Amino acid sequence: MREDILNMEQELRQIRRDLHQIPEVGLSEHKTAAYIENKLKAIGVDSVERCLETGVIGLIKGQGKEKPIAFRADMDALPVEEPPRPYASCHNGFMHACGHDGHMTILLGFAQYLMAQTERPKGDVVLIFQPAEEGPGGARLMIEAGILEKYSISKVIGCHIFPDVPQGKIACKAGGMMARNGEVTVRILGKSAHGAQPQQGADALLAAGAVICGLQTILSRNISPLDSGVLTFGSIHGGEACNIIAKEVCMEGTMRAFSDEVYEKMVQRVEEAVAFIAKGYGCQGTVTFRHMYRVVNNDPALVHALEEACGENYLTTQPYMLAEDFSFFQQAVPGLFFFLGAGNAEKGLIHPLHSAEFDFDEKILCYGIETYLNLLITLGLF
Repeated sequence: MREDILNMEQELRQIRRDLHQIPEVGLSEHKTAAYIENKLKAIGVDSVERCLETGVIGLIKGQGKEKPIAFRADMDALPVEEPPRPYASCHNGFMHACGHDGHMTILLGFAQYLMAQTERPKGDVVLIFQPAEEGPGGARLMIEAGILEKYSISKVIGCHIFPDVPQGKIACKAGGMMARNGEVTVRILGKSAHGAQPQQGADALLAAGAVICGLQTILSRNISPLDSGVLTFGSIHGGEACNIIAKEVCMEGTMRAFSDEVYEKMVQRVEEAVAFIAKGYGCQGTVTFRHMYRVVNNDPALVHALEEACGENYLTTQPYMLAEDFSFFQQAVPGLFFFLGAGNAEKGLIHPLHSAEFDFDEKILCYGIETYLNLLITLGLF
């Protein structure tokens, strides 16, 4: 670890805890945006502007010898109640339970480090503080606002603090590392009747059970065993009373896959299967999809550069069915997204993302800054 980065640890800890205490959900990150904006101005970056009201973009002008590169940090928190701790959330019912406070701190620290050097990077460094990663997808909204074109961004780098990876390690893989995802709502419409005279109705509840079981055959019979997909229903509501044939059932679930082809096949078969299975029970089945994020697809050349930059601290990760809207940047320009290890069993830092118990050793903030710096050097940009 570089000594000048290690010397930043105390300041980084304070920034992280400041941000941790003001969690805000997607597109409502007003206090967070103001904090970041003030920090960037105090650091002295060349320009600071807002995007989407709560998004913040900082620019560190380079020598103009290379194309601009962007680094992205997500800003939003989750509707999770945090347990007592010295730096707990001041916003009841909300918490930075996914490490975004750490991501913002790393990017602020990286900016501070670059601005403290006597030599500028060879190309512009664009600092993207992005709202609404947890939903509805702030990356797509910022791209639609034109930031890639405005700053002539050639590639985008991002990271995610991750407890599944040992502290101090960097994990990544070329190609699909995180899944494409979507949400699916299935409605089954039947006909109510007395529970003792089922022949006079059309049981939406019975049809819903058949639909749930039938949809699982999509993965076992319509998708190649060499491909991966997930179709999970986590919510089902229907019926009026124990002795009434249910006339309507609503089910909500999530779909995930590592390729667009598999995902689109799942969409097609879900629509077909719901309609035909429901019809077999005398009911009508309809499906509504909410297509969300694309596959996090890492550029092989950037992954190779990351491996070289990290040396023995680099690990090749397995793919995860988790989803990330960083994927929208990768749809537009070459991108790299990696996991920053936070797992530390000795300190009890093993709780998963989105858990109220999630936390991390703030020393990893230094690892994040050093990884960004080493990557910039390996790419010949500093």
